[in-house]
Amino acid sequence: MSGPVTYELRENIGIITVNNPPVNALSQAVRAGLSECLKEALNDSSAEAVIVTGGGRTFMAGADISEFGKPTMDPDLNSVIFEYEDSNKPTIAALHGTPLGGGLEVSMGCQYRVANSKTLLGLPEVKLGLLPGAGGTQRLPRLVGPELALEMITSGNPIPAEKAMEEGLVSEIYNNVSHEELIDNAIIFAKKILTNNTHPKSRERTEKISNISPDIFDNAIKKITPRLRGRKGPLRCIEAVRGAVDLNFEEGIKNERDLFKLCHDSDESEALIHSFFSERMANKIPGMDKDTPLRPINKAVVIGCGTMGGGIAMSFVNSGIPVSIIETTSEFLDKGMNIIKNNYAATVSKGRLSQKNMDKRMSLLTPTLDWDVIKEADIVIEAVFEEMEIKKEIFTKIDNLAKEGAILASNTSTLDIDEIADATNRPEEVVGTHFFSPANVMKLLEIVRGSRTKLDILATLMSLAKKIKKVGIIAGNCDGFVGNRMFHQYVMQAHLLVEEGATPEQVDSVAENWGWAMGPFAVNDLAGNDVGWLIRKRHKAENYYEGKKYASDVADRLCELGRFGQKAGKGFYKYDPKTRKRESDPEVHKIIEDVRREKGVNPREISDDEILSRLHGALINEGTRILEEGHAFRASDIDVCYVNGYGFAAHRGGPMWQADKIGVNKVAKEINNHRNADNLSWPESKLINQLEESNGKLSEFIPDTSNPSKRS
Repeated sequence: MSGPVTYELRENIGIITVNNPPVNALSQAVRAGLSECLKEALNDSSAEAVIVTGGGRTFMAGADISEFGKPTMDPDLNSVIFEYEDSNKPTIAALHGTPLGGGLEVSMGCQYRVANSKTLLGLPEVKLGLLPGAGGTQRLPRLVGPELALEMITSGNPIPAEKAMEEGLVSEIYNNVSHEELIDNAIIFAKKILTNNTHPKSRERTEKISNISPDIFDNAIKKITPRLRGRKGPLRCIEAVRGAVDLNFEEGIKNERDLFKLCHDSDESEALIHSFFSERMANKIPGMDKDTPLRPINKAVVIGCGTMGGGIAMSFVNSGIPVSIIETTSEFLDKGMNIIKNNYAATVSKGRLSQKNMDKRMSLLTPTLDWDVIKEADIVIEAVFEEMEIKKEIFTKIDNLAKEGAILASNTSTLDIDEIADATNRPEEVVGTHFFSPANVMKLLEIVRGSRTKLDILATLMSLAKKIKKVGIIAGNCDGFVGNRMFHQYVMQAHLLVEEGATPEQVDSVAENWGWAMGPFAVNDLAGNDVGWLIRKRHKAENYYEGKKYASDVADRLCELGRFGQKAGKGFYKYDPKTRKRESDPEVHKIIEDVRREKGVNPREISDDEILSRLHGALINEGTRILEEGHAFRASDIDVCYVNGYGFAAHRGGPMWQADKIGVNKVAKEINNHRNADNLSWPESKLINQLEESNGKLSEFIPDTSNPSKRS
């Protein structure tokens, strides 16, 4: 038949191939094609066995995302899988690439599986708040046992083919073969198993789900609960796998479908799917298309081998891009390189990196005091102290050395990219690259466009972000860009809440119980309180706080005492030197009381609801101001920023998604109530007022990004 699935006969073996690029997603046409081609194979008297495979770079890699949220059209995936499982001719899945989700479920419906040695097999549905809904929670435990099934399904992480063969998920693997060689080997395998009298159906196998202790499931719940942050999807996955052990297959399938529906209809899944699509949408830059040329990035230079510079360099070499790291003295260079080496060594000791790969990465790092290495670089990233004059001096030097077409980037978290660019003779080649600390771990990369930054540079950096395993968003050149500008308002409300009567412990607890990875005070301590202190000093010198509420007196006192956070062993909390576990500190509470008394504040009891309303209201209010000023391309980019850079729970969607979910009109009323109580700490947002009147949504607002307003 024609279409995305084809059938052919090779020798005495029928070959069914899915060709639905780029990842052979299981669209309705593919499902129908799989069903029709199987019927063709079963009716072909010359075919004694059937191999199903994927054309191109992978076996079927899951559902068709374009069908998300739409009614399922026949045939549904479950019925197709049963057809392959019930085939009276043996069915063999020949796997390569990434058989994930529904793709792996199809393969488990086949009676046998063989694979290229580089294949990765997984069920990642939990990452979208779902569970495998086509028998995956029932067949996988029967094939590999409930323990590995629980691990794979609740984490969503794939396993390599070698592990899959060890555990019984695949019968044979072939070392790094081409797709044609994979099919040749699968044909040889098919001929071997034709001599078997019976061919095993996954659903009828019971040897790995018999005599299972219920402790396996109780222990899985205990292990996963501390990481859930309010999520329910992973717990439903556990209950579905438990059904494979406690129920017969038919009842287990029904249990799986019931649990799948609970997941599918949840806010959690809706939010995670929003996060999934938002990351992809962030790559769409107005004025840019697939034909926009990208600049080659084959060599990089990082200036500064401190915490940020070292982490940025690691991000590049982890992806195979050689980096020269420049420092001012051998002492600083040696210290920074030792930190990088120790970071890698720690990863090796935990079994997450081989010594061979560590050595390979270290070989791509060239520490130097010689600035002439800039002449050969495709990108130069400055990662020095957050002081404008220092950065301008460095960019003048970079400008004199860098080749034509090189990208000149500043790792700044707040400073004016246009002012930095003015220190060069090529301001159109200058861009901000705001990495988050630790840069080798954190996923977000804020790419800051100056008023003259070329479009192809933005496109190149978004592509580079993917290559170095970051999630990129484009931000406008306003003070703090997107993330820190909003975070400043969020932290200001946290500090005001403490001045007014809350404690750091209460504020952090409320935030974390809601789903944040860390509360605002814990984040301050982790990032270093001196970082904010430095920015506040600069703001004071610039009269930034004139006519505004100043909320950081407690933080300033802590910094004056050297309480810079975790690195100092004390900040808003004190920290155990070995475990880094935070503890309340009476000294901090004494400072808070002193500040309240000096400012004439009579502390009051503050509810958890007020804390959440003010923390999230501050983010939403400032986010709408960023949109109305044209410093973000869309509301979902702001959500991507907060989920990937600030610990906002992905299963909560992001602050702007939350506003739409709750209702912008309702959120706007709460914000206006807070503003009426304290107009100095709640700047006016015209957009949120407009949306309150129109009952509109932030997701539907299209900012004018052609001429963003000046820095504010």
